[in-house]
Amino acid sequence: MRDIRLLETMFIPGTLIGPFTRANPGLGGVCTFVGEVRGDGGTQALELQHYEPLTLPGMHDLADRAFGRFDLMGLLMVHRIGMLMPGEPIVCVSAAAKHRRDAIDAVDFCMDHLKSASWFWKREKRADGWRWIEPRADDYADRARWDE
Repeated sequence: MRDIRLLETMFIPGTLIGPFTRANPGLGGVCTFVGEVRGDGGTQALELQHYEPLTLPGMHDLADRAFGRFDLMGLLMVHRIGMLMPGEPIVCVSAAAKHRRDAIDAVDFCMDHLKSASWFWKREKRADGWRWIEPRADDYADRARWDE
């Protein structure tokens, strides 16, 4: 089972993960990561922009690479675009596999690529205005672990 989506409205991760798990009978484990907008540090809002001709195809390419690299039964990758408020989920990546390590590593692999090599531009609103957010050095280092 493969479910790759961009959403413009808020989602509740549990409403995605339950059906995803049921759609993969015989699995040995499911690993899920949900990223949320942090409210610390004065963030009032987060905006995610994207380049439509590349974003969803790029997510599908990332899913292809995850399926090629790990022994997966299914992959769920949902990412928000648009305006988000603190506490709202930004991303949900869930992998189903016969064995836990493939599920855990697939989620880690996808998140490392989404965080530092994706087709999204983020900016946050604080009391003093808007500022663009760039990937950190640690984000690039995390992704580099997967280079062959």
